Amino acid sequence: MEVLLLYFLSISVLVFIFAGYDKSQARKNNRRIPEKTLFLMALIGGSPGLLTAMLLFRHKTSKTSFIVKFAFILLIQAALIIAFLNYKK
Repeated sequence: MEVLLLYFLSISVLVFIFAGYDKSQARKNNRRIPEKTLFLMALIGGSPGLLTAMLLFRHKTSKTSFIVKFAFILLIQAALIIAFLNYKK
């Protein structure tokens, strides 16, 4: 269980850093991190980090398509967690 928590913490920190870097690059009009990369990292467990970065850096918060796709990822993850918890009973 500790390994799993360490994994989720690590991927969340990594996607947080990527999103912060992307925001920095956006301000400078430089090459950006592809949205697909951010979504993949969120999907494999980094959604807390991406959500934190979005709120803290105000990154991608006005882009409706990004928010909808990210919300879909959160819904998938919530459904998986609920299914897992119900399976454990």
